[in-house]
Amino acid sequence: MAYNMNIIMERLKWLMLYAAVGLIVCGSQSLAASPPDADQKGPVFLKEPTNRIDFSNSTGAEIECKASGNPMPEIIWIRSDGTAVGDVPGLRQISSDGKLVFPPFRAEDYRQEVHAQVYACLARNQFGSIISRDVHVRAVVSQHYEEDIHKAFVIRGNSAILKCDIPSFVADFVNVISWHSDEQENFYPGTEYDGKYLVLPSGELHIREVGPEDGYKSYQCRTKHRLTGETRLSATKGRLVITEPVGSVAPKVDVKDRITWLDKPEGQALNLLCPAQSYPMPAYRWYKFIEGTTRKQAVVLNDRVKQVSGTLIIKDAVVDDSGKYLCVVNNSVGGESVETVLTVTAPLSAKIDPPTQTVDFGRPAVFTCQYTGNPIKTVSWMKDGKAIGHSEPVLRIESVKKEDKGMYQCFVRNDQESAEASAELKLGGRFDPPVIRQAFQEETMEPGPSVFLKCVAGGNPTPEISWELDGKKIANNDRYQVGQYVTVNGDVVSYLNITSVHANDGGLYKCIAKSKVGVADHSAKLNVYGLPYIRQMEKKAIVAGETLIVTCPVAGYPIDSIVWERDNRALPINRKQKVFPNGTLIIENVERNSDQATYTCVAKNQEGYSARGSLEVQVMVLPRIIPFAFEEGPAQVGQYLTLHCSVPGGDLPLTIEWTLDGQEIPEESGISTARVGRRGSVLTIEAVEASHAGNFTCHAHNSAGHQQFTTPLNVYVPPRWILEPTDKAFAQGSDAKVECKADGFPKPQVTWKKAVGDTPGEYKDLKKNDNIRVEEGTLHIDNIQKTNEGYYLCEAINGIGSGLSAVIMISVQAPPEFTEKLRNQTARRGEPAVLQCEAKGEKPIGILWNMNNMRLDPKNDNRYTIREEILSTGVMSSLSIKRTERSDSALFTCVATNAFGSDDASINMIVQEVPEMPYALKVLDKSGRSVQLSWAQPYDGNSPLDRYIIEFKRSRASWSEIDRVIVPGHTTEAQVQKLSPATTYNIRIVAENAIGTSQSSEAVTIITAEEAPSGKPQNIKVEPVNQTTMRVTWKPPPRTEWNGEILGYYVGYKLSNTNSSYVFETINFITEEGKEHNLELQNLRVYTQYSVVIQAFNKIGAGPLSEEEKQFTAEGTPSQPPSDTACTTLTSQTIRVSWVSPPLESANGVIKTYKVVYAPSDEWYDETKRHYKKTASSDTVLHGLKKYTNYTMQVLATTAGGDGVRSVPIHCQTEPDVPEAPTDVKALVMGNAAILVSWRSPAQPNGIITQYTVYSKAEGAETETKTQKVPHYQMSFEATELEKNKPYEFWVTASTTIGEGQQSKSIVAMPSDQVPAKIASFDDTFNATFKEDAKMPCLAVGAPQPEITWKIKGVEFSANDRMRVLPDGSLLIKSVNRQDAGDYSCHAENSIAKDSITHKLIVLAPPQSPHVTLSATTTDALTVKLKPHEGDTAPLHGYTLHYKPEFGEWETAEVSVDSQKHNIENLLCGSRYQVYATGFNNIGAGEASDILNTRTKGQKPKLPEKPRFIEVSSNSVSLHFKAWKDGGCPMSHFVVESKKRDQIEWNQISNNVKPDNNYVVLDLEPATWYNLRITAHNSAGFTVAEYDFATLTVTGGTIAPLDDGTGHGNVHTRIRLPAWMPEWLDLNFMVPLIATVVVVAVGICVVCVALSRRRADDMRGGQKDVYYDVVYNQTMGPGATLDKRRPDLRDELGYIAPPNRKLPPVPGSNYNTCDRIKRGRGGLRSNHSTWDPRRNPNLYEELKAPPVPMHGNHYGHAHGNVECHYRHPGMEDEICPYATFHLLGFREEMDPTKAMNFQTFPHQNGHAGPVPGHAGTMLPPGHPGHVHSRSGSQSMPRANRYQRKNSQGGQSSIYTPAPEYDDPANCAEEDQYRRYTRVNSQGGSLYSGPGPEYDDPANCAPEEDQYGSQYGGPYGQPYDHYGSRGSMGRRSIGSARNPGNGSPEPPPPPPRNHDMSNSSFNDSKESNEISEAECDRDHGPRGNYGAVKRSPQPKDQRTTEEMRKLIERNEAGPKQLQLQQTNGAGFTAYDTMAV
Repeated sequence: MAYNMNIIMERLKWLMLYAAVGLIVCGSQSLAASPPDADQKGPVFLKEPTNRIDFSNSTGAEIECKASGNPMPEIIWIRSDGTAVGDVPGLRQISSDGKLVFPPFRAEDYRQEVHAQVYACLARNQFGSIISRDVHVRAVVSQHYEEDIHKAFVIRGNSAILKCDIPSFVADFVNVISWHSDEQENFYPGTEYDGKYLVLPSGELHIREVGPEDGYKSYQCRTKHRLTGETRLSATKGRLVITEPVGSVAPKVDVKDRITWLDKPEGQALNLLCPAQSYPMPAYRWYKFIEGTTRKQAVVLNDRVKQVSGTLIIKDAVVDDSGKYLCVVNNSVGGESVETVLTVTAPLSAKIDPPTQTVDFGRPAVFTCQYTGNPIKTVSWMKDGKAIGHSEPVLRIESVKKEDKGMYQCFVRNDQESAEASAELKLGGRFDPPVIRQAFQEETMEPGPSVFLKCVAGGNPTPEISWELDGKKIANNDRYQVGQYVTVNGDVVSYLNITSVHANDGGLYKCIAKSKVGVADHSAKLNVYGLPYIRQMEKKAIVAGETLIVTCPVAGYPIDSIVWERDNRALPINRKQKVFPNGTLIIENVERNSDQATYTCVAKNQEGYSARGSLEVQVMVLPRIIPFAFEEGPAQVGQYLTLHCSVPGGDLPLTIEWTLDGQEIPEESGISTARVGRRGSVLTIEAVEASHAGNFTCHAHNSAGHQQFTTPLNVYVPPRWILEPTDKAFAQGSDAKVECKADGFPKPQVTWKKAVGDTPGEYKDLKKNDNIRVEEGTLHIDNIQKTNEGYYLCEAINGIGSGLSAVIMISVQAPPEFTEKLRNQTARRGEPAVLQCEAKGEKPIGILWNMNNMRLDPKNDNRYTIREEILSTGVMSSLSIKRTERSDSALFTCVATNAFGSDDASINMIVQEVPEMPYALKVLDKSGRSVQLSWAQPYDGNSPLDRYIIEFKRSRASWSEIDRVIVPGHTTEAQVQKLSPATTYNIRIVAENAIGTSQSSEAVTIITAEEAPSGKPQNIKVEPVNQTTMRVTWKPPPRTEWNGEILGYYVGYKLSNTNSSYVFETINFITEEGKEHNLELQNLRVYTQYSVVIQAFNKIGAGPLSEEEKQFTAEGTPSQPPSDTACTTLTSQTIRVSWVSPPLESANGVIKTYKVVYAPSDEWYDETKRHYKKTASSDTVLHGLKKYTNYTMQVLATTAGGDGVRSVPIHCQTEPDVPEAPTDVKALVMGNAAILVSWRSPAQPNGIITQYTVYSKAEGAETETKTQKVPHYQMSFEATELEKNKPYEFWVTASTTIGEGQQSKSIVAMPSDQVPAKIASFDDTFNATFKEDAKMPCLAVGAPQPEITWKIKGVEFSANDRMRVLPDGSLLIKSVNRQDAGDYSCHAENSIAKDSITHKLIVLAPPQSPHVTLSATTTDALTVKLKPHEGDTAPLHGYTLHYKPEFGEWETAEVSVDSQKHNIENLLCGSRYQVYATGFNNIGAGEASDILNTRTKGQKPKLPEKPRFIEVSSNSVSLHFKAWKDGGCPMSHFVVESKKRDQIEWNQISNNVKPDNNYVVLDLEPATWYNLRITAHNSAGFTVAEYDFATLTVTGGTIAPLDDGTGHGNVHTRIRLPAWMPEWLDLNFMVPLIATVVVVAVGICVVCVALSRRRADDMRGGQKDVYYDVVYNQTMGPGATLDKRRPDLRDELGYIAPPNRKLPPVPGSNYNTCDRIKRGRGGLRSNHSTWDPRRNPNLYEELKAPPVPMHGNHYGHAHGNVECHYRHPGMEDEICPYATFHLLGFREEMDPTKAMNFQTFPHQNGHAGPVPGHAGTMLPPGHPGHVHSRSGSQSMPRANRYQRKNSQGGQSSIYTPAPEYDDPANCAEEDQYRRYTRVNSQGGSLYSGPGPEYDDPANCAPEEDQYGSQYGGPYGQPYDHYGSRGSMGRRSIGSARNPGNGSPEPPPPPPRNHDMSNSSFNDSKESNEISEAECDRDHGPRGNYGAVKRSPQPKDQRTTEEMRKLIERNEAGPKQLQLQQTNGAGFTAYDTMAV
C-alpha cells in the first residue's frame, strides 16, 4: 500500500512539474510581447553651462542648467570633488528652476571658495546620473589697474615691437584696441601689412625699419575691459631708444624669447614673434617641424599667412597650424633662432556613438567617444557620475550584467576646457539573476536514516542548480541522488537525497543556482554523529604569488579541533599562514621555495580520536619576460630589425609565440622567428614593410599560465588610400559628401583643392565658407550648386614620399537651365531664319516652342520646322523659318523639362530692312588735319545702325579715289583725321545696318588750316664732352614736313629709363642751308645715360618729337661700395672674400676690377700695413695670411674714372694651427733630485695654447723619454725623483686644439747638491694698459734661498704704495701710468752664484689731447688743422671732431690720422660754432682738446633802397624782394605786415614770402597812406625795415605828403574840425563824395529811362540790387567776350600785347578770352557762395547776366553806374559806358607813372552793359587798329592747351568745354578740340566750377588752368567781401606772344613737363575761314562723353618752399599758387601778374 502511495506521489510530482513548465513558457511569451516602457529614459542635458563664467562683482551672474528625461531628472549643483553645493546668503544661491545664481556683491565680501571655484551640474533620475562639463566660475572684483609701456631698445633699421604691459590680475579680461602717438597718429588692428606701423593681433605695436626720427615719438596703448566695457589709455608713454650700429652686430635674442609657448583659439588671427636685433639688417626665415619628426619645412606664405619683418602673422588660424615653429635669423655676421610652440585650440566637443543601446545580458556592449577640438589632454569615462578608471576613446563591456545598465559619460579635457557626452545602456528583455528562495538548514543527526536536502531558486532565465560537498561536486551514485523540476511560478526546485546517511557524509553542503545572468548559492553543514573522518584531498596546483585557500573536508561529529601541520609542525609557522578553527588554511603570496610541500589536516574529538588527511601543494611559476623594444624612433621601409624575447623566469617547459596586433604572424609576411634555447626567441624583420607597423607581442606559456609583453613598431609609411575618392554626382541643392581617407605614418594630412577653370591641372585651396568645409578628410558641400561643379583634388601628405593625390569630378545634376533667358534676334524680311534654344542640364530634356504664349505646331504652318540636337551639356532645339514675314515679329518661347525641373527662355524676333540716307551733314569744327562733322540720324529700318561710313576726297579727285572713316552707328558726330593742312576736301556720309547700306548724303566742302611741323629733325648725334657735358647736333626735318617756316627747336633731355619729364632748351633756327645745329648740355650726372629728343617749331606750334637718342656721359668713380661683402675662413692662412657689385646706378661707369684691402685687425689703423689685391671676379681668396689672426677687409670697385667708395669693414679670423716651438727653455737645478724647467711661450701660438708637454730623458743608452702635460697657464715644471749627478735632457712643446707643435731646443741639466741662484723667468717685454695693474715675474731657485732685488731704470727699487715685490719675487705695479714705462731688472743672488733678467714695460695709454687750430672759414664751412700730442707713445688711430652751433646739438665727424686738415661742411651761414677734437687708439678715446670758438662768414640781411623795393599803384603795392642784399647768407623768407598810417595794430599779410619772387599786396584803398613793415630772415639773423607809402589816386596821380605837424610839405592843408564833430566828416573827403553820388544818381536815372523804353519787351531782367559776389576761386565769374557778329565793334577795340616777360600770374582773376555763356533767366546764387549745379535742376536754362558790384573792383567794373546791368539783346557782351579802367602788369618795362587809363565809350544806341572781366581798350597812339580780330578778347598761345600731364602733381588735364554751351566766336579754332576731356594726373581738377554741363567763359583762356577751387589759403576762409573777378590766364612757360602782329618771335617752348602729343599754338588766326553763319549756327549736342568734376583736393596744397621751386621752374599750377595766399585783413596777397 505504501509502495502504491509512493508511485502515486511521484506521478503527481511529475504532473505538477509539467504544468509549471507550461506556465513558465506561456508567461515568458507574454512577457516578451510587452517590453518595458519605451518612453522611459535617463537624463540628457538640454542646456549645459559653458566652461567659463567670468563676471564682474557689480553685475553678478546666473548659470542655467537644464536636462530632460523620463521621469524628469533632478538638478543638483556639485563641486569638482562631487560634494553638493548649498546656498551662501548674499553670495550664492540655487533657484527653484535649477539655476546657480551669484548676486552682485561688495568687493570685501569676495570669497575664494565661492567666487573662484569649479562647479558642475548633476542631473539624475531612476535610470542614472550625468554630470556636466567643468564650469570654472571666476568673479572679478573691480580694482584699479594701469597699463605700462616700457622703452624698447632697437638698433636703427631694425623693426621694433612695443608691448602694452597689462597687470596680470586683469590680463585675461583686458585687450588692446588701439595705439596712439603724441603726433596724433592712431593705429588700429587691421589687414594692411605694408605700412610702417602695424598693430599685431596680440596687441603689440610693430614698427618697421626704425629710423632716428622715430626716437622722438612717444606711444600709448588704449585697452578695453571685456567685462565692464571700460576703455583707458596707458598711464605711461613708451618710447623707442634707438642705437646707431657700431660695426656689425650678430642677431641677438633675449634668453627669455628663445622658446615660447602660445595657445590661441581657432579662427582668430595670431602672430609669432621673432624679436631679433642686428646690423646689417637680418633676413628672417620661418620653418615648421613636421609632426613627430625632427624634419622641418619652410612656412609657405600666402593670403592667410603673412610675414612682416620677422613677425609671422596667421589669419583665421586652424588646428593644422599647431606645431613647433622655428624662426632663423641671419645676417653677414652671425645667426640666431627662436622656437615657438603653437597650439591652436579648437572648442572641445564630444559625442558617444551610439547614444542609446539596448543589450542582452551577457552580450558585449561598445561605446565609442567621438570628439573634436584641440588639444585633447585626457579622455575619461564615468558611469552614473562615478569614475570607472577607463581612459581610451572606446569603452567595451565584454559581457553585460545587470549592474552595467545606466548612464555612461565620456569626458575630454585640456588645460582650458572640457566637454562631455552621455549615452544610456539599457538591458534587453527581463533579466533577473538567480535568487535562492528556499534552502536547507544546518542539521545534526544520527547515522542511518536517509537525508533530503532541498534548494528552491528563481530567476530569468531559469537557473540550473548543482550541489557540492566541501567544494567537490556531487554526482549521482547509489547513495547520492540529485533531482530538480520547475514549479508553476517558474522557480526551480532541486533536491539531494542521501540514502542511509553515514558519519562520513557529514560536511559543508552547498547548492549553486547559475544562469547566464548570474550565480547564487547557499551552504549549510550536515553534522552526522561519528568519529572524525577526513575525505581524500586532491593535489592542489597554485601559481606563485597567489593566495592558497583550502578547507579541511572533515566529517564526524562532534569535532573538538582541526589543525594543519607541515613536517609535523603545527601551522602557522610564519606570517603568511593563517589557520581558522573551521579547518580553513590560508597561505598568502605563495612561493615555490617556501610553500610547496605536503600539508596534513588533523581532526580530533574530545575522546581523543583523530583523523588525518594529506594535501600536496604544488607551486607553479608564471613566465617572466624581460622588457624589450625596437631601436628608438620610427623605422624606415627596408630597414633590418630584430627583437629578442627573453624569459628568464617561469616553469619549464615554456612555449614562446609572437603576434602582430593580436594575430599570428604568417610565414610569408617577411617576419621570421627563431627559438633561442629553452627560454628565448628572436623575431627578425629582414626588410621593414609598411604592413609591419603595429604592436609586436611576445607570449610565454607554461603550466602556470601565460604572460606577454608588447612593444610598438612605427614605420615611416607614405600615405596610402583607405578610402580613395571617386567621381560623384549630386542633385542640385542637396548636401554633398565625398570621403577621402588615407593612412600612413606619421598620419597624413588630408586636404582638398579645386581645379582652376573647367579642366584639371591647376588647383587652388578651398576657401572656407558657409557651405564648403572639410572634416577629417571628408569634403562637405551643403546646398550644392552648379557653381560647385568641377574637378577636385584630394591630397594626402605626411612628409614621407611625394604623397597621394586623387582627382575626381563632382557633377551636379541640375534641372534644365537656359543661360540666356531673353534675347533679341533679327532677320531680314523674306529670308530664312533659325531660332535656337540651348538647354543645359541632365538629359533627357524635352523642349516645346510657344509663339506669343501660344503653342507652336509646325503641322499648322509648313514654314516652321523644329529640330533637336543632343549636346554634351544638354539639348539644342532649333526652330527654322523658311521665309520671314512681318507677322514673325513676335515673342518665341522655348520650354525645357527634365526629371529635375523645367525652365524657359524667350527670343524676341525682329524683321528688319535697309536704313535711309543720313541728312543735315554739318561742319562743326576744323583744323589743319581734321574736321569735326555732325549729321542727323536717319530711319534705321528696324535694325540698329551698325556704322556710318564717311567718304572724303580732295576736291580735284573723283569719287572713285576716296578715303573712308568708319563711325559707330550710335553717334551722330565724328572727326575725320589724317587730312593735309590747307587743302580743299569734299565729304559725304553713308549709313549702314546689318541689312545693307543707304544712299550717300549730300557732299560738303571744307578747307583745312595750317599746322605745326609734322617732320622730325634729322641726323641727330649725341656725344659726351666730359663727365657732366654732352654735345647734341642735328639737321632740320624734310622741307615738305615743315608746314610753315621753322622758327627754332626745342631740345629736350632727361635721364634714360625714368618716367621723368624732359627738360627743354630753346635754339633759334639757323637759316644757312644745310648747316648743322648744335647745343651743349651741361651739369649732367656722371656716367649716366640721357635720352635726348628734338622738335622743330613754327609760328603755329611745335612738331613731333624725334626718336630718343641715348648717350652716356663720361665715366666717374663708383659712388657706392660693393654690397653683401662677406668673408669665409678657409684655412689657417687663407680667407675667401665675396661681394656683390654696387648698384648699377651708382657704378658711374663700367667696373673693371675690384680691390680688396686687408690687414690684421690690430694693424688696420696703419695704412702702410694694409695689403691690396685686385680681381675682376666677385670673390677672391687671400693667401699667405697669419695664422689664427683676426683680419679686417674692405672691398672697392674701380672704373676708368678711378677707385670707388670702400665697403664697410668686415672681419674674419684665420683658422688655428699647431704652434711654433717655445722660444726659450731653462733647466735650473733645484736639488740633488729635482730640476725646474721653465720656458717662454711660442712667438706664434697659431691658436689658443691648451697645454704644454715637458719631455725629459736621462742621457745614456736605451733610456725612456718621459712626458708630462702641463696646463697652458703654467710656464714651469719641477722634475723630481731624478738621480743625482746624472745629466738629463729636457725639451718642451706647446699644443693647440689642432695638435702638438714643434719642440723647443733641448737643454741638459744635472741634479746636484750645489744649487746656485738662478732665475727661471725670461727677459720679456710687457704691454700694460693705462690705469691698470702690471705684474712682472721673477721666479728664482737656489739653495740657500737667493735674495731677490729689483732695479727700475737702473735705480734700486724700494717698495711704495704703488709698487711692491710679491712673495714669489714678481714685481706688482698698481694703476700703471705713462711714467712707469722703461726697463726693470731683477737680480737673484746666493752664496753660490747670482743671476739677473731685464723686463721692458710699455704703457699703452689713450691719446692725450690733440692740437686744433682754425685754418679757414667760409659761409657754410670751417677748415681745421689737427695735430697729435707730442707725448703720445701708442699709435694714434684717428680723431673724432666735435662741433655745434651756438644754439644747437653737438655733432661729430671721424677724421683719419693722416688728414692734416678737415672741412666741416653744411654749416649755418653767419653762425657761431664751437669745435674740439679727441684722438683715439686701440685703448680708447683720449682727452679732449681745448674748445675752439669761431663763426662762419656772413651777416644779416641789408636794407635796400626804397625806390628799388617798393612800387606803388592805386589799389596795390608791388614789393621787389630781389632788391634786398643777403649779407652773404642766403635769404630764407620775409614777413610782410602792413597797416594804415593812423592804425595801431599791424596786419600780417604773409609770414613766408620767398626771396626770389615779387610780391603784390592787393586791395589797398586809393590815395591812402600806409605803413609797411618787412622782416627779412637768413641764417645769420633778421633785419626789420619800416616804410611809409601812399597809394595812387584812381586816376593814377599821387597825393600830398601827410602833415607832419608843422604844416610843411602838404599841398592841401587839412581843415581843422571842432572837437565834437566825427573824424570822417572831413570836407576834403565829403565834398568829392557828395558830388560823385549826385552825378552817379543822375546818370542812373537817364540810363534807366532809356532802357525801360528800349527794352520794355525784354524779360531777362532780374533783381536789380543783388550783388554777385563771387569768391576768388569761382570759375563762373562774370566775364564775356564781345559779340563777333558786331562788325562795327570789331575794329574799335584794340589790345596791347604784353611785354615778353616771365611774370607769375595773379590767382583769382577771371580774364575771359574766348568762350561765353548765353545769358538768360537763371537766378543768381547767393552772396559769397560757390555755384553748385546740384541745386538747380534746370541745368540747361540760360544764365542771367550777373549784376556788377560797385565797390572796390579795379578790374574794369563801372564806377557809379548802378543800373548798367540792363542790356540790349545784341549788346550783352559790351562794356558799361564811361567806365574807366586801369591796367596793371606793365610796371617792370614801363614807367609806373605812365600806366594807361582807358575809358570806354557809350554805345551808339545809348545802352551800356557791364563788362565783368577784361574788355576792349582804346589803342595807344600809333598802334595798328587791326591787331586782333577778336574784339575785347585776350589772345594767348596754346602750347599746352589740349593736353598737359603734370609731373609735379598739379591738377593739369585735357580741357573740354561742355557740349551744351559754346562760343560761336571761337568755333573756328576751338570746336574741333571739344571732344577731349580733361585727364587728371593726380585725381583732382583745377576747376570747382559749374560741373560738366557748363563751360566757364573765363576758362577757355588759354590753355592754362583757371583758379577754380575755393580760395584755400592757410586759414581756409574765402574772401567773401569782394566782388567778382575775372580769371587771369597764365602760362608756366612765360608771357604771351602775339602771333597776329607779324612778329617773327617764336612761340615759347613747352613747359618742362609738357606732353606734345596733341598740341597747337593756334589761338587766333589772321585769316578767318569760317563763315559767320557757321559761328552763329545753333550748335547741337557735341560728342563729349564725360567731364571731370572740378573739385579742390587737399593734396593740391603745397608748402611755400615747394611753390617757390615750382615757380622758378614755371611748373606750379595756378591752384597751388592760389593756395599760398594768406588772409590779411583787407589785403589779398598776389604775385606780380602778367596781363
